[in-house]
Amino acid sequence: MIGKLNHVAIVVPDLAAASATYRSTLGADVSDPVDLPDHGVTTVFVNLPNTKIELLHPLGEDSPVAKFLEKNKDGGIHHICYEVDDIIAARDRLVADGARILGNGEPKTGAHGKPVLFLHPKDFYGTLVEIEQC
Repeated sequence: MIGKLNHVAIVVPDLAAASATYRSTLGADVSDPVDLPDHGVTTVFVNLPNTKIELLHPLGEDSPVAKFLEKNKDGGIHHICYEVDDIIAARDRLVADGARILGNGEPKTGAHGKPVLFLHPKDFYGTLVEIEQC
């Protein structure tokens, strides 16, 4: 069901500093920041030959990643994202197999403009998993 790894998301306390580190120190292709108010984050993508790193920073006081940063002052890995061909079919199969979908169970538009869902970390060995329709 799952396809290739789309990205690994890292919450960072300083988006400009993190972007500069990836750009200057590692020589990576780093996108401009994009605010995603529906998700409460600002994102930057580090484009790699085989996948992406998504740098996340809270956008607004109600940001879900603000709580993550409170617990992890230096930031850290937040979630991994896998591609799926059909997000509704993937959701239905996951639910039938006992996985819990976060939110209302309906896809939202993600950072790439494609439908996404998040899966409960307790169902995936402590890892928050995002699936994205490719």
